[in-house]
Amino acid sequence: MIALDSDLVSGGTVRRPARRLILLLAATSAVTAANVYLSQPLLGAVAASLGVGPDLLGAVPTATQLGYAAGILLLVPAGDSHDRRRLILGLGTASALALAVCAAAPSAGWLIAASFAVGVLSPVPQLVTPLAVALADGADGGRGRTVGTVQGGLLIGVLASRAYSGSFADLAGWRAVYGCSAVLTLLLVLVLRRALPRVPAAAAVRYRDTLASLPRLFASAPLVRRVTVSGALVGIAFGAFWTTLTFLLVGHYHLGPTAIGLFGLLAAASAVASPYAGRAADRLGHRGALAMLIGLVVVGWLILLPGGTGLGWLIAGVIVLDVGVWGGQAASQTALFTLDPAIHNRLNTLYFTLRFLGIALGSLAGSLAWSAGGWPAVVATGAAATVAGLIVGVLPVRTPAAPRRI
Repeated sequence: MIALDSDLVSGGTVRRPARRLILLLAATSAVTAANVYLSQPLLGAVAASLGVGPDLLGAVPTATQLGYAAGILLLVPAGDSHDRRRLILGLGTASALALAVCAAAPSAGWLIAASFAVGVLSPVPQLVTPLAVALADGADGGRGRTVGTVQGGLLIGVLASRAYSGSFADLAGWRAVYGCSAVLTLLLVLVLRRALPRVPAAAAVRYRDTLASLPRLFASAPLVRRVTVSGALVGIAFGAFWTTLTFLLVGHYHLGPTAIGLFGLLAAASAVASPYAGRAADRLGHRGALAMLIGLVVVGWLILLPGGTGLGWLIAGVIVLDVGVWGGQAASQTALFTLDPAIHNRLNTLYFTLRFLGIALGSLAGSLAWSAGGWPAVVATGAAATVAGLIVGVLPVRTPAAPRRI
């Protein structure tokens, strides 16, 4: 088990954490984020096992993503009004139970319902990041390094989940994938129960008041509006790219599902670069870091333009674009966490809710652009959204950035 440094808790006050505790929180993000994406490689095997059409099973990942968005909106704000340790442990335990129900699902209906529950119970990374920042406050390395480390864990979980899910299903069946994930999540909860210190609520506020304050928080804080809207615009570009990439790889390069899946591994560079993006936010400030990283996304789109005729350009563009997108996310969270710690979870709620809406809109916009003008139209759409996100993100805030405690 992970031992805590003697200076972690003193007189009931959380102080500088052990480096191992931050790494544990990164691992927590990896495991819980992976649970959201387990189903994608399993749909064919599940359809054959349950005797239903693949089109019906497409509702499984959709239900999980809808549940995840609902969990971010409804549960993450509770981190400002409740003990985050208890909240994380409770969600982890319930998530393990929902995964076990997926493993035993007797029908597609049961699996879809249980998958929605898995999504609702999985926004632990959005709770873990503010907790890590609270524990690391004043520690060497700063907020940015902490955010980048925890986000690196999330990215590793997202990437590893697809490879683990598909290969393990070939070996032991799709039910074993869910069962193993349930056990792993439960083991993680047991480790966290021993390792996490008790962290009191950041503010004396009722849960329903945290939800009601979200629109006011967005309206009253210029920095929050700039960062979250910029994140949504870059999310549009991100969604447009990954939705249409499959069309390009199938239609032009004639690649199969396995080869297409390997393109996701190119995003591993983002996990490696994420901690450095957080450090850039510490050194350059949020405007400088966002200018550099969103600018990198613009460069990525320029590299991707000839990707319609050259696979090497496409591979290089994927790496550059993904590093910029995920690095910009780390820098954005770092900027938001310079505000009142009592509202950090609500800031995360606003950021990721708008981010997911942007990605969903980008998927639609990318599909329409592909139908209208092929790959050049997709690049134009993604580049335009990215430039808009760059402008919004780096314009100076002319009024005080720190909102009052709501």
